[in-house]
Amino acid sequence: MPDKYQRIDFRDAIAKNKWKSFFLMFMIFCVIIALGYVIGKAWGALDIFSILIIAIIISISYLLITYYNSDKIALFSVNAREAKREDYKLYYDVVEGITIASGLPMPKLYVMPSEQINAFASGRDPKHSVVCVTKGALEKLDRRELEGVVAHELGHIGSYDIRYMTLVAVMVGIISIISEIFLRSLWFRGGGGNSRENRGNAIFVVIGVILAILAPILVFFVQMAISRKREFSADASAVKFTRYPPGLIGALEKIKYQNVPDKKVTKAVAPLFFANPFKEIGSTHPSIEKRIELLKRM
Repeated sequence: MPDKYQRIDFRDAIAKNKWKSFFLMFMIFCVIIALGYVIGKAWGALDIFSILIIAIIISISYLLITYYNSDKIALFSVNAREAKREDYKLYYDVVEGITIASGLPMPKLYVMPSEQINAFASGRDPKHSVVCVTKGALEKLDRRELEGVVAHELGHIGSYDIRYMTLVAVMVGIISIISEIFLRSLWFRGGGGNSRENRGNAIFVVIGVILAILAPILVFFVQMAISRKREFSADASAVKFTRYPPGLIGALEKIKYQNVPDKKVTKAVAPLFFANPFKEIGSTHPSIEKRIELLKRM
């Protein structure tokens, strides 16, 4: 039987995507080690140690602030409002049903004023999580489709994806800062030492320049690949929670054919969303066609 027709167990899909995510994260770590080694050879161990300390402090300080306020930043940026139970009974019923099935605590619920069908989850852990759906999702999705979308978002929460992607972002930030400092420093460093030592250092400087230019580009694509794996994993988690793939498939089908632009969403928060809010293909999300194909096999 051809592979594309074989059934997929959602448990296997979740485990496989998590393993791939950790492997990709290990690749980013390897890039940090390689970049540090080459620059250390070009400059000396003390220099690269100092740069690493600076890069780590800057990256972690910035991302800790973002991490602990990720939900507030995301909600404010899209003008979301807290959903009241008396106004959104179905919304509350659906989320409460999925939390019972998943064993996760009840998140705070918000509604975003958009005609698009979309949603996102944020928060540093399940106890401090929020789920936000668009007005369009509440109006255009039936109950089973809404359950699929909500279950996908709770899949992100249950897998601690915000925490995981924050750690990845710290590592990517370290690489970007090291590369930037190294490239800028080349204008201020002079020669010195014997000619043999200079020739040896020059080789590592050249390698360092190439790595400093290519490393941020490479890890950006790796970061996007990790993001796509987390989306596939959240889809599989949605099937685990609902035991009903057609609900999520139906929501994706409606999103596939919607033609409602949303100018309220910035590209900074777009990776959080259930589906890419922009019409062009976004590298943070797998294609809807691929997601539907895999869901049909579960």
